[in-house]
Amino acid sequence: MMLLSEIIIAKIKNEGPISFRDFMEISLYYPKLGYYTSEGEKTGTEGDYYTSPYLTPLFGAMIGHQLEEMWEAAGKETFTVVEYGAGTGKLCHDILDYLKSVPDFYKKLNYCIIEKSPVMREKEKVHLHENVSWYDTIHDIPEITGCILSNEVVDNFSVHRVVMEDELMEVFVDYKDDFHEVLRPASKELNDYLKQLNIDLPKGFQTEINLQATQWITEIASSLKKGYVITIDYGFPSSKLYTPQKRCGTVVCYNKHTINEHPYDDIGNQDITSHVNFSALCHWGLKNGLECLGLTTQANFLLSLGFKQYLRETASTDEDPIKTIQKEALLTQSLLLDMGMKFKVLIQSKGLVKKNLLGLKNPSNQQF
Repeated sequence: MMLLSEIIIAKIKNEGPISFRDFMEISLYYPKLGYYTSEGEKTGTEGDYYTSPYLTPLFGAMIGHQLEEMWEAAGKETFTVVEYGAGTGKLCHDILDYLKSVPDFYKKLNYCIIEKSPVMREKEKVHLHENVSWYDTIHDIPEITGCILSNEVVDNFSVHRVVMEDELMEVFVDYKDDFHEVLRPASKELNDYLKQLNIDLPKGFQTEINLQATQWITEIASSLKKGYVITIDYGFPSSKLYTPQKRCGTVVCYNKHTINEHPYDDIGNQDITSHVNFSALCHWGLKNGLECLGLTTQANFLLSLGFKQYLRETASTDEDPIKTIQKEALLTQSLLLDMGMKFKVLIQSKGLVKKNLLGLKNPSNQQF
């Protein structure tokens, strides 16, 4: 079997340079050989990175608590949760485990997972059974009253890389003895993206344009009849994303718990990500009927939902008090300080009277 790098090289030799966006898409999602479509653990000690659900079931419990409030705001009717890219299914498992303590809600809950990786879908099905169904696209799910949820998904959408010279140029990937980058004039669609967000890049500034994210939020808006969208990921609004500190772009790779900036190494065996532009999600969401309720840090989101109190309440009564304190300190450090300040939570709504949600008690003051 050919290596994924060999497949990409053959494609370039046959068709000429490919966009970085196409290179990233192949690297992550090529059937059976891409990072997310191949066997092997992606998260945890044996994988390449940790996610918040992996650290504690309390993360899922807090999202469950927020969903409970959303269900009440939506009229306590049948409520559909659509989770994109559920990974191992741990977040779904922990949310459902919490919601079983709210039987009136649980009886009216439909949990749908959209998963395009056959490998990840099989992992999810191992320990997810009741109230869960799988779909290829959101269009396959009937009109949705509920919440569309994603946790660390949008950062893995394949992005176009651009750099401002005398005009906006797009990065393409070529091959001769090794992979190297060439520049070509950017398409009208890429130029229009920046114009719609009122972004004027200085000369020499390199960044990413995530057209898939704008298409994704547009699809969500058209499929959601009434309810909410929760997007959890790392990134910034435009006011923070296009600053001098980010002039080299934000593409990074994760490989065995190390971070690098070499996407052309170890192709298919490392994750490739870029920061999310939350202003873009708000802009294209608003154009399609989604109202932006607020953006906050993951730390503020969890604290507002009672994370610390819930942590203490769920500590085993026969657990060593010292161990309980150590556990609380570890989770506080990981979820609230390290990941909690890096990750943001964006909440949008459609078809509902605006309500001050518990998780947004302390929204970010950053400008969109």
